[in-house]
Amino acid sequence: MTAAASLDRQGVIEILAEYHQRPADEEDADAIDSLELAWLIHQVEQRYGVELDLPDETLLQMSTVDRAARLLRQSLDGQSR
Repeated sequence: MTAAASLDRQGVIEILAEYHQRPADEEDADAIDSLELAWLIHQVEQRYGVELDLPDETLLQMSTVDRAARLLRQSLDGQSR
């Protein structure tokens, strides 16, 4: 199992909960706004020790927690190759 595999829906929710400074179980997240997305990407880069250079079309697709988790996992998996 790769480290990126741990970045699932719950992992994204936990990172967003840190952004909002509240417990993850109080995070009511589905849609992600641009500030949340910037925070999320920065935190993923810090936690996984990578620099993600995501194309605009990928960023535009990261509008929900599920999509962000999927696309970030794919990007991290691509970094390990």
